Amino acid sequence: MNDLGAWLVAQAGTPEGARLATILALVSALAHAIFGAMQKGRYDPWLTRGAIDAWLCVLSAPIALFVVPWPNFTTAVILVGAIIVHFAYKVTMALAYERAAYTVVYPVVRGTGPLVTVIAASLFFGEHFTFVQWIGVACLSGGILLLAVRNIVDEVIDPRTLKIGLLWALVGGCLVAIYTTYDAFGIRQTPDPFTFLAWFFFVTAIDFPLLAIWHYRRLKVQPVLGPLVWRGFVGAIIAWISFGGVLLATRLDKVGEAAVLRETSVVFAALIGWFILGEKVGPRRLFLMCLVALGAVIVEMGG
Repeated sequence: MNDLGAWLVAQAGTPEGARLATILALVSALAHAIFGAMQKGRYDPWLTRGAIDAWLCVLSAPIALFVVPWPNFTTAVILVGAIIVHFAYKVTMALAYERAAYTVVYPVVRGTGPLVTVIAASLFFGEHFTFVQWIGVACLSGGILLLAVRNIVDEVIDPRTLKIGLLWALVGGCLVAIYTTYDAFGIRQTPDPFTFLAWFFFVTAIDFPLLAIWHYRRLKVQPVLGPLVWRGFVGAIIAWISFGGVLLATRLDKVGEAAVLRETSVVFAALIGWFILGEKVGPRRLFLMCLVALGAVIVEMGG
């Protein structure tokens, strides 16, 4: 894996690296939409995330402990920070999914994230977007947030509960920007990117299984765990593809561009909500989905 990591690092900043980053970001977008949908289905979001993280620990531990090098002091300190940031994000998302529909929460989170990430990447990495790219960001984030507004119309829950769900979703979007920027910094500081990935998935997944066990014991009606275990396994594989893909993309190319391309996940999420979760998708939503995709194209072509 050291040879693969060295090859990947050598591609950073090259045209080949930029193309690979684009592919990784788009694959990550599709995987993340599936990952998000899994948290808003049959099971309590706390239990679903706990099952996913439990499998992430099981699957990542052998790679972290026996395949890749152990992290140096700098990487270890960065990983401690990642544990805190990602725990806050996971709690926020579970609170949001408890209170509002998947097609409302997900667009708000993903629409807020790229805008803040682009600003953060400019401040911390000196990566500046062109005027044309900012038009693309406006199309993408605007389309995503308008999609959320359109989806709110179909909500039949208590308005106060909806407002609380939206508030948590906005906090989640800001945390997406924080962890995207922070994780990009972390993987760039580690000599072998796969060392960071393996240890990242191992240590940031330890907390939520414990929280999920506590939550499960407090439920009045406790669901059968067999299907949930299977869902967690599939979710862990998807998480490796989704989060691993975008982290590698930020190592290869600009953080802001990777973040924006990844938010095309909202298009995939809308399709999942339509075909799999049975949620309605009309002409206006289709138009907004096209606006999101157009924004991503403008960002990619305008750099």
